[in-house]
Amino acid sequence: MPLYTANLATKPPHRFGFSRTNTSSLPNYAAFKPSFFFFFPSTHILNSSRNRIYSSVPSSSSIMEDQKHVGPLISGPKSLSQELKVAVGAVQMACFLCQRVQSNLLTSNAQIQAKDDNSPVTVADWSVQAIISWILSKSFGSKNVSIVAEEDVQTLSKPGADRLLKVVVETVNECLCEAYRFGLEGPESTLCTSEVLEAISRCNSSGGSTGRFWTLDPVDGTLGFIRGDQYAVALALIEDGEVVLGVLGCPNYPMRKEWLCYHPRYHSIISKLSPTTSESWDKGCVIYAQKGSGEAWMQPLIHVNKKLVWPNSAIPIQVSSIDDPALATFCEPVEKANSSHSFTAGLAHSVGLRNQPLRVYSMVKYAAIARGDAEIFMKFARAGYKEKIWDHAAGVVIIQEAGGVVTDARGCPLNFSKGMYLEGLDRGVIACAGANLHDKIISAVDASWNSSCL
Repeated sequence: MPLYTANLATKPPHRFGFSRTNTSSLPNYAAFKPSFFFFFPSTHILNSSRNRIYSSVPSSSSIMEDQKHVGPLISGPKSLSQELKVAVGAVQMACFLCQRVQSNLLTSNAQIQAKDDNSPVTVADWSVQAIISWILSKSFGSKNVSIVAEEDVQTLSKPGADRLLKVVVETVNECLCEAYRFGLEGPESTLCTSEVLEAISRCNSSGGSTGRFWTLDPVDGTLGFIRGDQYAVALALIEDGEVVLGVLGCPNYPMRKEWLCYHPRYHSIISKLSPTTSESWDKGCVIYAQKGSGEAWMQPLIHVNKKLVWPNSAIPIQVSSIDDPALATFCEPVEKANSSHSFTAGLAHSVGLRNQPLRVYSMVKYAAIARGDAEIFMKFARAGYKEKIWDHAAGVVIIQEAGGVVTDARGCPLNFSKGMYLEGLDRGVIACAGANLHDKIISAVDASWNSSCL
């Protein structure tokens, strides 16, 4: 009998809950610890039969049942098979690193720092940026690799940061020692401090409308990462302003839909209680797509002591076929500061969305749409906020190739050719499983925007 929260909390929320601990010496974002609340999926997602998991969502039911199917390498109008293989391997390795760091963070806040804007950053952010930068440069030549990424070395270079920098260097080298497990070539010798800093600072491209560059968010959803919740590693390749390849690593996102009703840390508890069956939970996945292929794929994370054999039992994914708003589930950011919950609630009511919102950290929301776990993602940021390209690039191409639609709130494609920001973005971002739902959301935004105070 599965463990639900009916006996643990009086009101099971549709987002993962957190309780505050007395940690006055840390910023507020580090003073939250997961409390074991879980959300109950809506009835159209869970099927009563245990032998037919989520069969009410035909667009993706076969995805979760056939774990042994091996998908082909993606081929499109212009094959990027080598870039894809390296990118997926690098993201797999980054997820492995993140899981190790997150495990330590849940028992100690020592590795959490604050940026100038008071947002959190961890050892994982810098370490992932370093290893992916190093792997891409090693694979394609440093002169041929340009990267737009979120982190810099400013904090690591400050006086008194020696201990933090040492931990980052050690974490990077420990991870690169296992590069062979992910089908990648590691360094011949241990990287020194200057080489790690160089790899991080090499990600200084400003993007643009011409040429090729990568976008990287090493840990998207750092708050979720700190709190033991959802987060993502997001890597995308952009050519002449168009996203041509996207890879999303979601270490806490289960391969099988039925485990979505559990907080990610419940997996950790079960693993300790019954380690021989813990892998049956299939925790974590990597999702990827190439523009023009008409395909999106998902593969499980590589467990300890196992190797990535490309394409690692990849299985095809596609968006949900649900186009009735009454049956649809919509995602939005967890934090109110990142999106107006009141405005999205009004939109949901106006178009007839009856299910409670699925509030999820990071680009895992894009993964949920691409996999058919939800049908709509809406984000309406506060006035003056500028969306960064690394927060959307990988997710956009994955949803599009899985059969979905992603635009701004006026229905225009997102523009990745104007540098590190989504310049010209109209009001917000809307991603849907199909054109019908998308059109209804766009119409609702037009009808209610002037009274929104956003």
